[in-house]
Amino acid sequence: MSLPLDARQETYMRGVKSTTSKKKHTYAILLMAWVFLIALGVWGTKAYSDHLRGQIAEQIAVQNKTQLEAIQQDYQTQIGDLKAAFQTEIAQLQTKVDSLNELLAFTRDSANSKTDNSNQLYTQLAEVKKQLEELQHNLDVLK
Repeated sequence: MSLPLDARQETYMRGVKSTTSKKKHTYAILLMAWVFLIALGVWGTKAYSDHLRGQIAEQIAVQNKTQLEAIQQDYQTQIGDLKAAFQTEIAQLQTKVDSLNELLAFTRDSANSKTDNSNQLYTQLAEVKKQLEELQHNLDVLK
């Protein structure tokens, strides 16, 4: 069963071709699988980074919101304190203005042609003192 030499060579050549074509086919499949795995890794990395970016953005938004609320609360507290302080100062100034108005009204009412306006209070005190001395003298006389 020996084949002629040409037949053997032809059989050998067919075997070489099929082995070479199988190797090329296997390399092509491996290359395509490798490219697919790389593409899948790139896509997975991109999807994961987008997911992390979204989480970080949410966390920053929450932190900003809480910080802004704290700042707003502090601002409202400071405004309330300032408002209370100003109201207290205004009330004190109002009492001073009222007492000054009473003093001015007193001096205006008691001003007459006999006394000088700048010296009127001193004059009135002197008159009160004089009347007090007269009353004291009358009390001594009655004793």
